[in-house]
Amino acid sequence: MEITSGQVYRKLNATIDEIEKVIVGKRDVITMLVVVLLAGGHVLIEDVPGTGKTTLATALGKATGLQFKRAQFTPDVTASDITGFNLFNKESNKFEFRPGMAMTNILLADEINRTSPKTQSALLEAMEEHNVTVDGHTYHLPSPFMVIATQNELGFVGTFPLPEAQLDRFMVKLSMGYPTPEEELAILTDRASSDPISKVQNVCGAEELELFSKLTGQVNTDRAINQYIVSFTAATRFHPAVLMGASTRASLALMRCSQALALVSGRTYVTPEDVFAMIPYVLTHRIHIKQEAKMKGMTPARVIDEVKRSIMLPMRKAQG
Repeated sequence: MEITSGQVYRKLNATIDEIEKVIVGKRDVITMLVVVLLAGGHVLIEDVPGTGKTTLATALGKATGLQFKRAQFTPDVTASDITGFNLFNKESNKFEFRPGMAMTNILLADEINRTSPKTQSALLEAMEEHNVTVDGHTYHLPSPFMVIATQNELGFVGTFPLPEAQLDRFMVKLSMGYPTPEEELAILTDRASSDPISKVQNVCGAEELELFSKLTGQVNTDRAINQYIVSFTAATRFHPAVLMGASTRASLALMRCSQALALVSGRTYVTPEDVFAMIPYVLTHRIHIKQEAKMKGMTPARVIDEVKRSIMLPMRKAQG
């Protein structure tokens, strides 16, 4: 199947346009979601309730034609609810596999920090390996597979905070934020008589997205771009206020997301601006600040700003 970068650009931006029908004024957030889908990663959305996180995930599923499931995480959700389980069938006199919530293309893990660490770990295997193991048997998940996890940044009572190792499995961390008064008025107007989610049309499918994901890996990143990525992540590790900086996985995620952003932008090569744009989304949740530095007001965002000022962007090369 031959396809040009222009055709990919139009298809991906048509997908973003469809989602924007219900998520008003958040095109940058929608674009990041599509970028991570192409890059084969997972997203953590940390925000207050009622800002459209569930609607965003639902609209993504409709616009892409992918199977979508929502898991409302509570303390009583078990690991088998995620992975699936074997159930004895008296008629056939044998055990049969019953798929769990992870057996889908897009899984919305709502309030992931409200479930137990054991259940979080079961989801971790699915995220990292793209399969689940039940009673020693491995079951492959559909492709593409993407987890969109949410958590309330203010609610800490009765929660199980994600450990650093699991945070590192999320390629990107996003925040929806409140709409402007004008955007909120538009939302009220659109939903006065019907739910606009019903207007979202299927723009592409799983096979196309698989192709676009392969094309993402073919987007050119030259040595200077890769050197900038490595220098930046390394600088976060040696910042005096940082307890633990960005990992090698973060460098790979930054490169892959930059490739996907270039593809969404209609290019077959990564520019320094692609990397610069992706840095806050990819690195912020991977930088952990020393307690004494926190007391002085230091944050991961400030660390990134300081590193940005200390490392020069590579010069953009002319592309033939």
